[in-house]
Amino acid sequence: MNYANWLVDVPSEITNDPIWKLEVYRLGLFAGDIGLQDALLLMKKPLMLSIADQLHRSIDSISVNLTEGYSRSKGLDRARFIEASLGSARESRDWYYKSRHVLPTEVIKHRMGLTTRIVSMLAPMIPHQRKHAIREEQAEYNTQSSGFSLDSEVPFP
Repeated sequence: MNYANWLVDVPSEITNDPIWKLEVYRLGLFAGDIGLQDALLLMKKPLMLSIADQLHRSIDSISVNLTEGYSRSKGLDRARFIEASLGSARESRDWYYKSRHVLPTEVIKHRMGLTTRIVSMLAPMIPHQRKHAIREEQAEYNTQSSGFSLDSEVPFP
């Protein structure tokens, strides 16, 4: 399976919603879907139970917070949910890094590339909603150097 194949199977109840137009939402939903398999594998190792739970919660929170924020009027309220989604994407990337001793290298590389791409898309959305700069230093996110591609097959543990 790859991202293009996954897109075809998303039900129309989701794809007909206006939020579907946001690529970052689609990527967040995709990350949550494929992240479940990663969490299930991590759960098989007793020492990784809490990491599996945290990863599952954070990866699912990316699209969930975007959905709730998209339902708010533009401005500060919407920006707050985009910030939460950004935090969840960064947290997910951090949990994936901590999972590198259990999950296969190609899975870690793919998931960290995907979450970095999501971060790079969310960060610029916040100032647009707030009408002023984000509270953090602007970073250059280069997802190309990681070799991450949405066209590649999704590795699973």
